[in-house]
Amino acid sequence: MILHRRRELLLCASVLSMGLDATASANAQTATSTHHRASSHRTSSHAKTAAKTTAATQAPVGTTASVVSTPAAPTLNAQVNRRRAVASIDAGRSESVVVTGSALSTSNNQNANPVQIVTSKQIEQTGATTLGDYLQRLPSIGSSGTTNSQTNGTGGASCTDIRNLGQNRVLVLVDGKRAAINGNNSCFDMNTINVHQIASVEILKDGGSELYGADAVSGVINIKLKHNLSDGNITVRGGITDVGDGQTGMISGYKGWNFDHGRGNVTVSGSYMTQSGIKQSSRSWANPVQINDPASASSISYGSSIPTAGRFITDSGDYLATGTGGVRNFTKSDRYNYGNDQNLTNSLTNATLGFDAHYDINEHFTPYLNFNYSHRNSSTTMAPMPVSGSIYPSTLPTTLYIPADYPGNPTGEDAVMYKRMSEWGNRRSETASDTYTGIAGVKGAITHGWNYDLSYSYGWNQVMSQTSGVGNYSKLLQTYGLEQVEPGNSDSALVYNPSVCNAAAGCVLSNPFTKLSSAAAAYSNYTSHDHYYYQLRDLNLRINNNHVVHMPWKNGGDLGIAMGMEHRGEQLAYHPDALVESGQTLTNSASYTGGGFNVTEGYLEGKATLLHNAFLAKDLTIDAQGRYSEYNTFGSAKNWKASINWAPIQDIRFRATLGTSYRQPNVYELYGGQSLGYASATDPCDSVQAASYGAKSATVAATCAKQGINSSSFTSAYSGQTPTLYGGNSKLKPETGRTYTIGTVITPRWIPGLSASVEYWHYTLKNMITYLSSQYIMDQCYTGANTNYCSAITRVASTGQINSVTSTYANIGGLKTSGIDFDLDYRIRVTAHDVLTLSNNFQQLVSYLQQNEVGGQWYNYAGRMMYQSGYGMPRVRDYATVGWQHGPVGVTYMMNYIGGMRWNDGTTDLTRANGYGRTSTPGIFSHDVTVTYRWKTWNFQGGVTNILDKKPPFVASGTDNSASALYGNLYMGRYVFLQAGVNF
Repeated sequence: MILHRRRELLLCASVLSMGLDATASANAQTATSTHHRASSHRTSSHAKTAAKTTAATQAPVGTTASVVSTPAAPTLNAQVNRRRAVASIDAGRSESVVVTGSALSTSNNQNANPVQIVTSKQIEQTGATTLGDYLQRLPSIGSSGTTNSQTNGTGGASCTDIRNLGQNRVLVLVDGKRAAINGNNSCFDMNTINVHQIASVEILKDGGSELYGADAVSGVINIKLKHNLSDGNITVRGGITDVGDGQTGMISGYKGWNFDHGRGNVTVSGSYMTQSGIKQSSRSWANPVQINDPASASSISYGSSIPTAGRFITDSGDYLATGTGGVRNFTKSDRYNYGNDQNLTNSLTNATLGFDAHYDINEHFTPYLNFNYSHRNSSTTMAPMPVSGSIYPSTLPTTLYIPADYPGNPTGEDAVMYKRMSEWGNRRSETASDTYTGIAGVKGAITHGWNYDLSYSYGWNQVMSQTSGVGNYSKLLQTYGLEQVEPGNSDSALVYNPSVCNAAAGCVLSNPFTKLSSAAAAYSNYTSHDHYYYQLRDLNLRINNNHVVHMPWKNGGDLGIAMGMEHRGEQLAYHPDALVESGQTLTNSASYTGGGFNVTEGYLEGKATLLHNAFLAKDLTIDAQGRYSEYNTFGSAKNWKASINWAPIQDIRFRATLGTSYRQPNVYELYGGQSLGYASATDPCDSVQAASYGAKSATVAATCAKQGINSSSFTSAYSGQTPTLYGGNSKLKPETGRTYTIGTVITPRWIPGLSASVEYWHYTLKNMITYLSSQYIMDQCYTGANTNYCSAITRVASTGQINSVTSTYANIGGLKTSGIDFDLDYRIRVTAHDVLTLSNNFQQLVSYLQQNEVGGQWYNYAGRMMYQSGYGMPRVRDYATVGWQHGPVGVTYMMNYIGGMRWNDGTTDLTRANGYGRTSTPGIFSHDVTVTYRWKTWNFQGGVTNILDKKPPFVASGTDNSASALYGNLYMGRYVFLQAGVNF
């Protein structure tokens, strides 16, 4: 075991007993003048405690303080201050708080970093039962994350990314601090968060490595939970699609208690959510599975070329088993439509439990404790297991040969068998994940405006996964009476020997050209069990002061300083099923993975207001951040960031940032054992695919011919899904990057309640760590662009079928991406009882350039859909809302737009000239409406998402006819939900 829980609990207890304080009452000190700060030492200790309670528990560095309750206070002045604070927030006035992207206080409109703040109300209005489902709507959230609409390989986790830079380059914080990630996906699982316990979510749309660590390359998502509650709430929600499936149900609640005149607080919360999966066969747009075929005038039903009856390829023919022991010629119409058997969305249940407590002993010493736990069960159904052989010739044959002299072989030749084992039933994957993070710390004021926060975090995740119907390859060979007499895939690797089928052990001798009996299926079937573990240990000290000195010149402002140190250790381990690891099964084979790293870091931030209330300088502020990291794996690294914020007048502000990033490879990227997956890719030597290369078709045909394949007649046994070996690479180097943003914020006095911003952003990555797609590797080889890639492709010598494509992690040339954001928020009180709110988040992707090898060609994927993988980079995305509040009644309309894209195979856009009937995806609008009503202590809400029942556009991904990472919110169709909550 990699954990020593007892030692960790003792360390948590020792942190609580330390005589240090945390960063308390920073909000009160920020809003107070220098004279007031001096006189505050003469106030009573109780008054200071009450003032701290006004802004709720002090937000950790990098979070926004939110007033989420009004606990009892010992003084009248504290109550008045609290009411004023609440009123000012309701009126939309900017409060000086710590916003993600800086460790020093500011208002978001005055922040140099582009930060989007999402409120709990905005999340609830969408009907989303998980945070991941909501974030998928936002234009800045990319399509390389995972959602509950992805049924193959996600394990039920919901991960996200920013700017399409990958889920391993975004840092997710909870209340400004790290939490345990999912060991299966190496990313933070959004399903672990109770959506009804969220106060707000801050999205830093800029690099944050200088302040938060190496993995904040693309940005930071800071989930701010509700704290310091003094009331209680129970909320119930239910929903269903208009066709009667996809049922969701949720109950959540919290209860908070103040004690000792408001100096202490304890809050507990919990939730339980369930969501039914949706069958792919229930949606006409997703079934039957289709693929873009250049040999046809339009997309045709394609499915899998491995049918349930069994397909047998010989030197002279391609046959389908009739089920009675005979065969006939195999045709395209014999392909298997796996859309009839698999899920479109996962089934999911999730339970959460939260505990939060603090006690203000005095202004210098506030111990606190946070604990969050989540238990998730998810399940999905996939098509029956395909049988084609093993990729490990040292253990089992790479091809399942039926010898020519096999009794009852109707082909009379050595035949390679490809078959979907429907006798084993559909594969069903069930995953149970337990995640918890505990934080113990102390915080408070030191002296003269200095504050500190010392904490220790311990996080743990365990994922247990089992998949039925994967098959025991060794036992299947015994069932067919086949004995392996030599390793590899030669024609003599397997011979007929019925004695290998031991009836006493339960083996039932069977004919491969007919269906297995129930007894034979039970003997050769297998259920695999995998285990994943993750551990986080994080000791963190933060110190800050917003008013260290006042600038000595006229109209000068204050200098603020923040600093901190962090010692963090992370460990990951993956224990695959023993039989799977040995290569004896037909499932995606895998190897043990384990390892970790330790890092000690220090950061420093300085923010100086050079001019304030001066001519053409209402505000001029500069900010500099630096971080030094010492890894036990890659040595040291330095990151820095600089920003400037200039407001010539009150109504307009210009801002810019420039920063660096350094990301070391994670454990899976370094040490991940090889595992077999089926990538969305097509063999270039397939007769249909080979004809689609245009001017390069002749080169493709020549390269295929050198390998003994006639591309004019060859048919791949894998239609759109190519066996691919993935794995880690211990020779990886860290990737480096640079990010800059330039923008402006407009808050005109003559239009109260309006805030608008425009931002240009640009990211550059060097030595980028990623997989190269199987399609790219094959295209580079067969088009002659780079024949070095040919060594990554292995084929079965006698049939020419692809055995595997090897695609381990690698440092590729790099990536450059840029775009423009436009955000608008407007709130106006129309009458005494009516309030109108408008908001819009718009993104224009200017470029997304990727260089797949150092010195190689740059490919621009902006406005392209990688149609075989389902990842897309639309040039235009927009999310807008319009709300109307009339007394207790509110109505909100939401619109989501995803721009159209051209299809690309990784290097080239698809064209009709090359025979493709479909070459692009159209732009898609979707619309949602919600209605709310407040009555006394009750809150009611109802809504319809995707009210026009918009279907996701067709994408020839070979899985579900669309792209779930982009269009997952449309997969359910029209969805109706109702919610009721009561406060007590």
